[in-house]
Formats: sequence, structure tokens, C-alpha cells
Amino acid sequence: MIKADINIKIVKASIEHAELIAEIGKKAFLESHGHSASAEDMNSFISKTYNKTSISKEFKNIKTQYHIIYVDDKVAGFSKIELNSANKDIDDLYVTKLDRIYLLKEFYGQKLGTKLLDFNIQLSKKHHQKGIWLAVWVENQRALNFYTKRGFKIVGKYNFKISKTKSNPNHIMYLKYE
Repeated sequence: MIKADINIKIVKASIEHAELIAEIGKKAFLESHGHSASAEDMNSFISKTYNKTSISKEFKNIKTQYHIIYVDDKVAGFSKIELNSANKDIDDLYVTKLDRIYLLKEFYGQKLGTKLLDFNIQLSKKHHQKGIWLAVWVENQRALNFYTKRGFKIVGKYNFKISKTKSNPNHIMYLKYE
């Protein structure tokens, strides 16, 4: 149930937020994908991907932007986009990659994913992008439904590498701006 009086705030993250983003990333990734590979593969992927050093390096790429969403001053999740990020399955130039929208499970059902997506679409448009794309695990029905309802179309496929021996099939989804 959505409380009518909640205060939602989206702020641009800086390198000082790297540790916070890593912690949210670990938790949210496990909550949504934890059953998709062995515990060993998951732990290896998470330890390489969601740590302060790895996240800090991403802030050096000027095309990459992180944003944190707060509900009543409590961290609920984050997004990561990369501007001007081409994809082999998309003919348009000047497209944004929505690399991550992660919400902690306790904040599901509050329309925060929609708010974060809308925020990133507006940001992408402000940077004169032609559309926004992302990769979604084929078994993440919740995410597939969410993006399909928002007008995204499946345009390709991608194998998301978790470890040397484990990959998860993903759909490439794209929303072309009008």
C-alpha cells in the first residue's frame, strides 16, 4: 500500500556514495537474482561488482551517472545510466543505457521504480538522446512486465556473464522517444 504522505527525493550520487551504492547493489541483486546461479558464482560476482573500489571507478566515466532515491530520508535504491551508449541491436545513435534500477525489496509496491525510470528518461531526453535501452534477465518477470507496460520492446538478446561458467540469458529492451 502506498502512503499518501511519503517524501520521495532523487539525488545525483557522487564518488562519496560509492560504498552506499555497493551495499544497496549487493542486497538488491541478491534479492532479485540470488536464485539464478550457485551461491559460489553469486558471491564471486557480487564481490567483484559491488565494492567501493569498483563503483568508485565508474564515477570516472563522464557518461555514467548514478542517482539515489530516498523515501522519507531513508535510502530505497539507486539507478545508473550511461549516456551515448550504443547497442548492436539498436540502429539509433545517441541512446542511453539504463544499466541499473535497483530497489530494496522493502520498498517494492510504492511506485518508486516508475519514479526512478521517469526521472532517468527525462534526464536522457535532456541530453538529446533518441531512446533508452536495458538488459533484463529473461526470468525476471516482474521487470519484464514493468518495462513492457512502459512501452519498451524486446529488440535483441544478451548473455549476462555471472562467472566463467555461468551466464544468464537477457532480453535487450528499447524505448524509442517520440
